[in-house]
Amino acid sequence: MNWRCGQNHSVQLLPALSFVLKQQRLDIKSATGIIVARGPGSYNGLRVGFSTVKGLAFSLEIPIVGISTMEADAYQHADQGLPVCTVYNAGRGEIAASVYHNGDGGWRCLLPEHVTTVEALCSATTVRTLFCGEYVPGIASRIHELLGDEAVFTSQAALLRRAGYLAQLGNKRLEAKEYDDAATLQPLYLRAPAITERKPR
Repeated sequence: MNWRCGQNHSVQLLPALSFVLKQQRLDIKSATGIIVARGPGSYNGLRVGFSTVKGLAFSLEIPIVGISTMEADAYQHADQGLPVCTVYNAGRGEIAASVYHNGDGGWRCLLPEHVTTVEALCSATTVRTLFCGEYVPGIASRIHELLGDEAVFTSQAALLRRAGYLAQLGNKRLEAKEYDDAATLQPLYLRAPAITERKPR
C-alpha cells in the first residue's frame, strides 16, 4: 500500500497497517519478520516508522531488517542492465545520491548514500547510468547537459516509490537470517536536523 501522508505519519500509519491486514484476512501475530525503510528521508517520517516497527518487533518477538530507502528506489530498475543512481534533494543546493548495479556479482552497492552536488556526481559518473528518485525531474536537464546520452531517465510513473520492492529486498535478508538488532538499529540521516537550542529571552 502506497500513499502520501504529508506530516500525518503518526496518525495514518497504524490504521493503514490495520486496513491492509484486514483486507488480506491476516492477523498481525502471524508475522514472522518486519522490514523498515531506514532512510534517508524526512526526520518525522523516519522517527514514526522506526518507533512503530521497533514496538511491533519487540512485542511480537520477531526479527527486524532495515533497508536503505535509496536502495529500494534503485531496486525497481535492477533489470535495466545499467548502474542505477538514486537522487534525493538534500537541500542547501545539494543532493543525496547512491549507486547500485545488478551485475555478474548480483545486486550490490557501488557508491553508498552521501551528500554531494549535481556537478560532482556527474563528474564522477563515467559510464552510462540510469537516474531515478523523486528529485530527478527537477534536475534532469542539468544532468543531461553534463552527461548527454550517458544519462538515462525513467518515466514519471516509474519514479514513484513502491513498498513491494522494499519488501522484496528485506525478505531476502530475512530468509538469509541477516537480521538487524532492534535495540541498536537507527535511521540513516545524511545530515543533522536543522534544530538549534532555544535562545534565551
